[in-house]
Amino acid sequence: MPSDLHKPCFPQPADIVAAERLCADFAGLGAQEAGFAATESGAALLAALGGNAPYLADLACREPTTLIACLETGPQAEAQAVLAGLDALPPNLPHASLSAALRRAKRQMALAIAIADIGGIWALEQVTGALSDLAETTLRAATRHLLRNLHDADEITLPHPEEPERGSGFVALALGKLGARELNYSSDIDLVLLFDPSAPPYQAESQRLMARLARDLTTLLAARDEEGYVFRVDLRLRPDPSATPPVISLATALSYYEAHGRTWERAAFSKARPVAGDLALGRHFLAAIRPFIWRRYLDFAAIADIHEMKRQIDAQHSAKGLHGLDVKLGRGGIREIEFIVQTLGLVWGGQNPALRIPATLEALPAMARAGHIPERDARQLATDYRELRRVEHRLQMVADRQTHELPATDAALDAFCVFLNAPHFKRDFPRLLNRVHKHFLEFFDAGAEDGKGALDPGQSGPPPAAFSTRLHELGFKDDKHIAERLRDWASGTMPALRSPRARELLETLLPHLLSALGAQPEPDKVFAHFDTLLGRQRAGVQLLSLFARNTALLRRLAAVLGAAPALSDYLSDDAQALDGLLAPQARFAAPRPLLRHLLAEAEDLEQAAATMRRFVRQEEFHLSVATLEGRLDANEAGHLRSTLAEAALSQLLPFVIAAQKARLGNVRGAKIAIVALGKAGAGEMLAGSDLDLMLVYDHAPAAIAPTHWFVRLSHSFIGALTAQGAGGPVYHVDMRLRPSGNQGPVAVSLAAFRNYHARESWTWERLALTRARVMAATPGFAATVREAMLSALCRPEPSAKILADTAAMQARLATEMPPRGAFDLRSIPGGMMEVSFIAQALQLIHGPTEPALFQPNTAAALKALADAGHLRQNEAETLIHADFLWRTVQGINRITGLASRATSPPAAMQEPLLRAAGFETLEALQGEITDTAKAAHAIFSRLIIEGAAT
Repeated sequence: MPSDLHKPCFPQPADIVAAERLCADFAGLGAQEAGFAATESGAALLAALGGNAPYLADLACREPTTLIACLETGPQAEAQAVLAGLDALPPNLPHASLSAALRRAKRQMALAIAIADIGGIWALEQVTGALSDLAETTLRAATRHLLRNLHDADEITLPHPEEPERGSGFVALALGKLGARELNYSSDIDLVLLFDPSAPPYQAESQRLMARLARDLTTLLAARDEEGYVFRVDLRLRPDPSATPPVISLATALSYYEAHGRTWERAAFSKARPVAGDLALGRHFLAAIRPFIWRRYLDFAAIADIHEMKRQIDAQHSAKGLHGLDVKLGRGGIREIEFIVQTLGLVWGGQNPALRIPATLEALPAMARAGHIPERDARQLATDYRELRRVEHRLQMVADRQTHELPATDAALDAFCVFLNAPHFKRDFPRLLNRVHKHFLEFFDAGAEDGKGALDPGQSGPPPAAFSTRLHELGFKDDKHIAERLRDWASGTMPALRSPRARELLETLLPHLLSALGAQPEPDKVFAHFDTLLGRQRAGVQLLSLFARNTALLRRLAAVLGAAPALSDYLSDDAQALDGLLAPQARFAAPRPLLRHLLAEAEDLEQAAATMRRFVRQEEFHLSVATLEGRLDANEAGHLRSTLAEAALSQLLPFVIAAQKARLGNVRGAKIAIVALGKAGAGEMLAGSDLDLMLVYDHAPAAIAPTHWFVRLSHSFIGALTAQGAGGPVYHVDMRLRPSGNQGPVAVSLAAFRNYHARESWTWERLALTRARVMAATPGFAATVREAMLSALCRPEPSAKILADTAAMQARLATEMPPRGAFDLRSIPGGMMEVSFIAQALQLIHGPTEPALFQPNTAAALKALADAGHLRQNEAETLIHADFLWRTVQGINRITGLASRATSPPAAMQEPLLRAAGFETLEALQGEITDTAKAAHAIFSRLIIEGAAT
């Protein structure tokens, strides 16, 4: 047995049934797994994983070899092997292969680290060190790959292509937990990305290229797919993130920190280190800003600054008791120990370089040795810190969520105590928290309130001066109106506030609420939206209790209320929609299993349609919030929306078929496929996108064709999708893209589809067919329909005719649907329509001899055409950028409700739009729209109108 597995002690299962299920599932994987599960140590490990942490149970079944190896050779050897494999990945590995390799390594390391942690095999430093090693190694592999891709595409010229990072002039600095090598189990990685425009690899105006590199890096690491994800990436610690690009030039960064750097940025950079890219450049930069971080004089003002930061945190994390307690930000939590250490470092590190220690557990004894903290206190804080981090890691292992909150119910907390293997946790942990908080108060001489909570609106008449002053400080203008509304709330006339308990909760929440609303660009409007939301609730205790347990939720709620009136209305109509704000990691990556589970209880088509409608509306809300907050870009959101629609259609179809059979009997050999075209087929759906659908069917030979049966089924299916609910239909359906458009049947037989496209279909119909995808089908029929669609697309047609028809189609649509305003990006010259037509027309021209070119997704099609030499690489990049920009702007505007005719969007709507598009001002964005449209239109003119594509 390996040395790092000396007498592991795994916790007992809290859920016996789940533990037994994992053991059975694992044993069913194969003979080796069954033998492992039959051993005493194997059974104990599987029970600990299965009975306490669904995420770890899933990892065990996905990576059984890793799990077995962790007991046979030890987690250390397994972790080293995984890291060595990552380091060996060649920089020119295909993108998809690299993505899969990174995600596989993450799963294997996560499992090995968890086993070492829960078994008591590794100390905290080994756990956080291994997590940090994984983050660094994956980040290096991703950076090497992306830099090499840019080099191979002739966009930069690397001095050492086989070692892309060396001398690249681009560096990723790790801050926060990664910078200190203290990464937690489900942590973001905080990065600042820098580049030197004067370095040899770069040409003039490389900023846009760097923005794409940042986006690609973030996507490669953070995007979720069937393989999982690697690490969430946070770039917000860069200088003035709302006004700067994601990759900062070296000169800009140096200038900023010399002139504008603040205490919290000094604290952040006290942990900074270069981890990927040009490490020499990173070391040069950190050396240059060393005077900013480490002041030569004793900077006791930093104590007040950091205390204020903690006071603000305390105002948002006021949970009492263990239920829902935030072990990171709550009183007595991880952050209080880290603040003590960081503050001591900032105060004394300028004079004593030996105290410039990023890692908390290394810094504590050093501070004690230097006499800045009693040695006994340092030892106790180190012990408590280890326990707090252990609790943090166990919380995150349960479901791989970046959570720091203890369970909110007794039963869940009891189960968590089992996972911790800490039977006296409820007794001992409050003592630990009190002990830590006492040290914190003693260090900062903190705890007194600052007297800014004067939020009493008075009983009548003009509001008190203190109230008005405080409201104006928070950013509100109409203090009289707010005073009137607060008085009305306090009167109990509003249904949600009739109970004394509800009014008590609201009074407690009021400082947090007004602070959150006041932080928005237009706080008075946001207050009005919240007032409407509260006024539409029949009862308030549950909603206000939710806010009381999750005060951070108020900030996210305020942002939604301020930026997206449509989402505000949905929240007002359905308070349960707030679930979409509670978890930053949305649950929509794989909607089909959850929807299947929900539909299992539906007794008929009507119930199934109602369940599907509620589910899709909830998930659409989650997607919109995630997009609004910048957690999803246009590509991710489009893919996830289309995946959601596919899940809805595929799960609804069996209910429609069953209802049809019950009503009209069976059709022998009936086969049905639902084909999506347009944005749904392309995986580019936006909020509120229609579904462009076509139903294709087949059946066994019959004396009389059962056309009527399939037409009725089509009407039933569309009716279930478009049935009116409380907020309207879940989807609008458009069937005009079916063969012969509005003149053709709503359901088309497979034979008719083939015959029509073999002889009669117009170019515009075949253009639309390039974006077709089978979304739902009876078993075995999808492949047949795909083959029929490919045959239709491969019908020989003179390229000149395709180009002429495409140009004519665009001209007709431009006349019929002229641009309605500055943000109508579909019909403008070079807009969404022209970009799509380029991809579609080139596929029709070249696809018959190269079927792999047929890609429903516009960006994928453009890339394939460029890779095959049918489109200039620079033109493909311009068009892909245009496609992404158009969908980004249109997607955000759909969510916020910004009209196409708008010229000066409200500030609350501008903020998410600019964040998503990556610009600091509306003028800059509009300039980019103009330039991009002009470039895209020039390509359309050359290829389509002038016929250069032939």
